[in-house]
Amino acid sequence: MARVVLATHNPHKVEEFQAIVAEVRPDLEVIGYDGPEPVEDGVTFAANALIKARAAAQHTGLPALADDSGVAVDVLGGSPGVFSAYWAGHQKDATANLELLLDQLSDVADPHRSAQFVSVIALVRPDGTEDTVEGRWPGRLATSPAGPGGFGYDPIFVPDGQPAGDERTVGEWTAAEKNAQSHRSRAFRELVPLLVTL
Repeated sequence: MARVVLATHNPHKVEEFQAIVAEVRPDLEVIGYDGPEPVEDGVTFAANALIKARAAAQHTGLPALADDSGVAVDVLGGSPGVFSAYWAGHQKDATANLELLLDQLSDVADPHRSAQFVSVIALVRPDGTEDTVEGRWPGRLATSPAGPGGFGYDPIFVPDGQPAGDERTVGEWTAAEKNAQSHRSRAFRELVPLLVTL
């Protein structure tokens, strides 16, 4: 079985990518990265994704995928954006990040709470060839968290396109529902033609 390393120490992301990859390349195993974390000092999702994928490809000698993603809130000028994981500080506390964002938006009325999840996936091959693809998932932010599922900002993100009367956050979605619609799955669809060459 062919293998590709996903440049993350987050087991949730490895599981999510494996489920998405299996739909188009069941012979491709996604493995987690066990090497040192590079300094993510890029100021765009693409720059950070490439930094992580280059490090993983160099460390393992395998083709490497890396995702850099976050939530971009329109009324905040696209923030937290690339700083989504560190919005409340360097400790990378998902609960604190979510609570701070809700606090910052506490006086913002529902029509102005539009946001989108953004994912950029980088593919770096051992020969140094590099590609990036992007997926965006539009929606808006709820005023309080709901649902036990997902991670990060999922419990406050209400995607566009749900049936009338369905105001569920991604935290209330099943993993299968999320994998079919998410920003990562949208980016991954752009990645498919590249994966078939591995």
